[in-house]
Amino acid sequence: MTRIKSIVPLLLVGMFASLPVAAQSTDEQISGAVLPLPEDLRADATVFNYDTDTGERIVLRVGSNHVECQPKNDDGFTRCYPVSDAARRDYSAKLSAEGLSGDELQNAMAAAVESGEVPARAFGSLMYRLYDKDDRIQLLWVVMLPNATSENLGMPTGSQRDNSLAGQGRPWMMREGTPGAHLMIPINGTMLSNQP
Repeated sequence: MTRIKSIVPLLLVGMFASLPVAAQSTDEQISGAVLPLPEDLRADATVFNYDTDTGERIVLRVGSNHVECQPKNDDGFTRCYPVSDAARRDYSAKLSAEGLSGDELQNAMAAAVESGEVPARAFGSLMYRLYDKDDRIQLLWVVMLPNATSENLGMPTGSQRDNSLAGQGRPWMMREGTPGAHLMIPINGTMLSNQP
């Protein structure tokens, strides 16, 4: 019996030693996930992630407002979205777990919208994005404008990427006239923004 008592702790240590150590606690993931949002939306935002093997949603914090955020991914992006767009993201995560990516994933999503399996993005919905390096726009808000044109909305289309990387970007429209049309709004002058 004494021998069994001395072996059990060693077995437990061995079991836990083989488990990967989480890089961040849940609280750290949550506080980092909401950083792209305006401060008044952070405390009540839902925070979630996906199981990469199954595409199942994993809720880290249940929120009470109209936005939800994902912690930083392996590519260095942290994103927040309208809760109303959750079905699209959930469907996309399941397709990704099945091995779809790139154009194949985009085509499958477009077909799902066309068939009514998932809803189209709401016109004017706002996404928030934070990136952790200075080779891209670090703090960016994106207004979705499906099928809109710059002529209809009076928006500029000249890229502000270089100005944004220098901390002086202004809004501009991309992909006008397509389902993916959107307004890029670089956020300047914060600690999270590209610095001049």
